[in-house]
Amino acid sequence: MHKFITGLVLSASLLGGCTQNPVTGQSEFSLVSAQQEVAIGEQNYQPSVQAQGGRYVVDPELTIYVNSLGQKLAAVSDRPKLPYEFLVLNNDIPNAWALPGGKIAINRGLLRHLEDESQLAAVLAHEIVHAAARHSANQMTQGALLGLGTQVIDQTSKDSEYAELIALGTGLSAAAWQARYGRQHELDSDRYGMEYMVRAGYDPQGAVELQQTFVELSKGRHQDFLSGLFASHPPSQERVEANRAHASRLSGSLRNQPAFARATAQLRKDKEAYELHQQATKALADKSVDKALSLTEQAIKKQPRENQFWETKAHIHVLKKQADAALRAYDQAISLYPEYFSPYLGRGAIYQAKGDYRAAKADLLASQRWLDTPVANYLLGQVSLELGERTEALRYFQTAASASGEIGQAAQAELQKVGVAQAP
Repeated sequence: MHKFITGLVLSASLLGGCTQNPVTGQSEFSLVSAQQEVAIGEQNYQPSVQAQGGRYVVDPELTIYVNSLGQKLAAVSDRPKLPYEFLVLNNDIPNAWALPGGKIAINRGLLRHLEDESQLAAVLAHEIVHAAARHSANQMTQGALLGLGTQVIDQTSKDSEYAELIALGTGLSAAAWQARYGRQHELDSDRYGMEYMVRAGYDPQGAVELQQTFVELSKGRHQDFLSGLFASHPPSQERVEANRAHASRLSGSLRNQPAFARATAQLRKDKEAYELHQQATKALADKSVDKALSLTEQAIKKQPRENQFWETKAHIHVLKKQADAALRAYDQAISLYPEYFSPYLGRGAIYQAKGDYRAAKADLLASQRWLDTPVANYLLGQVSLELGERTEALRYFQTAASASGEIGQAAQAELQKVGVAQAP
């Protein structure tokens, strides 16, 4: 055991080193360099966005506004040269997240609970601190040392670029990164985020109010919050009091409520449409298909430019075995947001069922281009078999077989069939 620990410490010293945290100034040990941190964020960014609803495209000006405010705060942070990017996700769940290296998102569902620009600044500044203080790198290092010690030791004989460590980052969603933040990380992000706010001129009371709102909502056990922001950023009275005490030592006055109101006007106007859509998804979960369709059509009537509404309508038509109506709804969803994986996947499945394998393959590949999923690989395997492309089919099934659950099992079964068919 002593030799193991000695080897672990030795390998760790070869792979990493002590650095000064750019935000807190504390000495920390890290296995992940700043360059690798940025690379991990880049690798996870597109999958995280796609898997969580995609970009909010009904009002692109809102993302421009949020990015502008985020860049203003990032410029006064302790790591202003990170490649920061801020976007609004088309997701009902109230949440916000930061990937390593400065890729930051806020959900549409959280924006509707904010009252002015200072509260938005509090959210963004908090996430900026997670990136600037290298919280993800810190958690990755702890995970490597505590749970992956033998891999770290083996790494010393492979290469000096942490290939395995970077592999730990690839494929992890933003939710996974957030789940790794500890209590001290959250308190630090609150505190230093308030300082960033003040450097940019904002009233730090916005951060106090934000935590107060979250605490009140958590008392009511609001389900959306429990599955979103509260899961990764748990509120507490301790955080409220810490923010209040720190705010009393800071000075800043910007609230910019009129600017915030203008920027979020479309979102507030569409509140009823999104509530109808949420009711529709609940009706679907309760197997009330006709009710779900009626609610979805009401939502579309109120906001016809929301791609999610059209995709839900397509899903409902699939359940009702109305393929042509489903195709028309998928067409509309794709026309509104061509850079989103999900409607291509649904439309490709319909084309496959109709026997139009060329069209199915084109859509499935388009879906895969935006987000590589086991379902798309499995369907591509089936379509490739129908087109006589057995080598490609084998490759797609092999990829899908690595997934867990029914898709992985189905792909393994297909591999056995293909293997038998290809045997001499």
